[in-house]
Amino acid sequence: MPMPRDNSAVRLSLRTMIVIPARLHSTRLPEKLLLAETGKPLIQHTYEAVSQTAEIGEVVVATDHASIAEAVRQFGGNVVMTSPDCASGTDRIAEVARSRADIDLFINVQGDEPDISAESILRLHGMLTSRPSISMATLATPIRDAAKLKDPSCVKVVCDDQGQALYFSRAAIPHGRDWDETLLEADPPHFLQHLGIYAYRRDFLLRMAETPPSRLEQLEKLEQLRVLSLGEAIAVGVVDEASIGIDTPADYATFVRKMAS
Repeated sequence: MPMPRDNSAVRLSLRTMIVIPARLHSTRLPEKLLLAETGKPLIQHTYEAVSQTAEIGEVVVATDHASIAEAVRQFGGNVVMTSPDCASGTDRIAEVARSRADIDLFINVQGDEPDISAESILRLHGMLTSRPSISMATLATPIRDAAKLKDPSCVKVVCDDQGQALYFSRAAIPHGRDWDETLLEADPPHFLQHLGIYAYRRDFLLRMAETPPSRLEQLEKLEQLRVLSLGEAIAVGVVDEASIGIDTPADYATFVRKMAS
């Protein structure tokens, strides 16, 4: 009788790096990663949240700006300087990956996600360590609000029965032809919001970064559509709660109040 597979051994054998791509400029909230009304810069809050999963690998901030690098060093974090020409966070992580052939898996956590949970990161990591045929994984959460479903800033994802992405869109997908508000209450959920956290195998990350944007990606302005256009699978894990990203002054004010309570 065969021995059961030791998944913990598999996880330890895949060397992992959690990278927080961090750029200084932001359209809706300028220099948001350096805002420090809580007593700590926002990037530190995210770094500390991510560091709760440091047992799976290194935690690094990848930035092209000296002020962010200095802020990270001030609180004792690890930082890597990257090119200012990186068009996206994925490109920034790929630049780190090119110099780190010793790392098997890279996890991308946005710098403005101070409430990211350790459980979400560990779930994402486990999806790649337990499914060697999958090159990339991400997370989603149920949409229970009609306004959010219609909001183009809320990216939606539709999955197949194996939990792999069929399509991502800013449109309300799938479309409920016979609309009824109770569709939002279904379990399992009909509608999923994509969360901007990813895990990649190193070789695929480098391939993705070297591939030009696809037609659908350019149309929707969604980088993950490049992966589907390449014919690659993206595993999607569904979690109950969405991490709240800091995009606007109102978002940051809410975060500050939460930290003060």
